[in-house]
Amino acid sequence: MPRTKNQDAPGSIQVIERLTKLLDAIAAHGEAVSLKILSAETGLHPSTAFRILSSLAEHGFVERTERGNYRLGRKLVRLGSRAGSDTDIRQVALPVMEALRDKLGETVNLTVREGDEVVYIERALAKRMMRVEQVIGSRAPLHVTAVGKLMLGEQGAAACRSYAQRTRLPAYTDNTVIRANSLVQDCLESVGRGYALDNEEAEMGVGCIGALIHDGAGHVVAGLSVSAPIERRREDWIGLVTEAAAGISRQMGGD
Repeated sequence: MPRTKNQDAPGSIQVIERLTKLLDAIAAHGEAVSLKILSAETGLHPSTAFRILSSLAEHGFVERTERGNYRLGRKLVRLGSRAGSDTDIRQVALPVMEALRDKLGETVNLTVREGDEVVYIERALAKRMMRVEQVIGSRAPLHVTAVGKLMLGEQGAAACRSYAQRTRLPAYTDNTVIRANSLVQDCLESVGRGYALDNEEAEMGVGCIGALIHDGAGHVVAGLSVSAPIERRREDWIGLVTEAAAGISRQMGGD
């Protein structure tokens, strides 16, 4: 006899409730968390939690680390970039990015976080011949980008240290921050002042200014940055970059 929707509903709702508990528990931690802790915090049997987490990992909503711990996945981060709006954040941000590009004469980038990297999802290219150009879809480690350092700093010192231990902070240039204590200080100070700098840390000759974009719940959904040859980057751009990021945040439901 075929099952009806009413027969399926209780079990389906229970799975969704358990799934939500697990995602909330993972999100509450600044770093990847073990199955044992997730089971204890959600009240789920380890085998039940493992089955749900395995399914979530298969669909990209969580990621399992080499040590077997769990963190929020890339697909969930991408969906989060659309939070607070029915419109793709790129559509909201692009007019603001183009206006900022025209004011500064330099390339403006929009990035989201995926795991331990930022991904470039939109750009407004400078119209001059000599310009910095990031390819849409390209990636960079968090610690070598202005926006990435802010994203780390938002999670606190423990998350910064966990990132440093996990990635070992590979050097891309002589200016790359490769010591955990220095990274923590840089990230936290950047969050405190509301912007971050990349001082030739990803590529020699290139400097960036970055600021974060938040949704109505205060969550980080993306980052905005301007990239320029280091000799052309100016301190008075900082206010323009942070104002542009704040404007996009407002359109995404943020303050």
